[in-house]
Amino acid sequence: MQLTEPRERSARELLDANRRYYDSLWSGAHLVKPHRFNTWPLVQSLLPRCGARLEVAPGLRPRLPLEGTQFLDISGPALGKLRAHGASVVMGLVTSLPFADASFDLVCALDIVEHVDDEIGAFQELSRVARPGAVVLLSLPLHPDRWTAFDDFVGHRRRYQPEHLGETLAQHRLEVQRSAVFGMQPRSSRVVEFGMYWLTHNRERALWWYNRAFMPLGLHFQKKLDFGSGLIDAVGVDEILMVCRKLAA
Repeated sequence: MQLTEPRERSARELLDANRRYYDSLWSGAHLVKPHRFNTWPLVQSLLPRCGARLEVAPGLRPRLPLEGTQFLDISGPALGKLRAHGASVVMGLVTSLPFADASFDLVCALDIVEHVDDEIGAFQELSRVARPGAVVLLSLPLHPDRWTAFDDFVGHRRRYQPEHLGETLAQHRLEVQRSAVFGMQPRSSRVVEFGMYWLTHNRERALWWYNRAFMPLGLHFQKKLDFGSGLIDAVGVDEILMVCRKLAA
């Protein structure tokens, strides 16, 4: 089902919707280790020159190594399972990160900024805690005209216009060095609608199938990330992964 505009919700409603959805999702899910994702070759290439690391809102799908990374999330079930695997965790929001300025050499925030009402605050905080020269990994959904009921269901607040991304990030001293097509959402709208039906009418069973069948299949069929310099041509791209550099003041 295609919608032309996202449904308006207050910041509190949006936060509550996100917490309910992800608490439910992570309560029945197993941790997927970072090396199983197609982001792992990129992460491995960055680790030797990145000391202090932060990943924001990883849920149970972290992309940075569990050892030596600080994780922050709003989901208690996700944080509990990450902690049980030896990770350093803290509960918090991307719009008010509980860390000092210039604390990290690598900041990872995938699939998060589109979920919050205060996007400016989120970008400001991610930039604030990154040291000059730090790498900031961001992923964002694109094209507002591609909004669907699924965006509403998972707690999205917006999709981004590709032509405005560079300017938006530059306002927060983030320079896109390379980018790639990203995301694991099925291309078929019928598959998405089928999943939405089961999530709406039989949530527990749908999440059981997602965690034990569809997620493993998605991991198996991941494509290698194909990076281009700067911002790639985003025509027809549903989601983009960007490798940014934090610029000095």
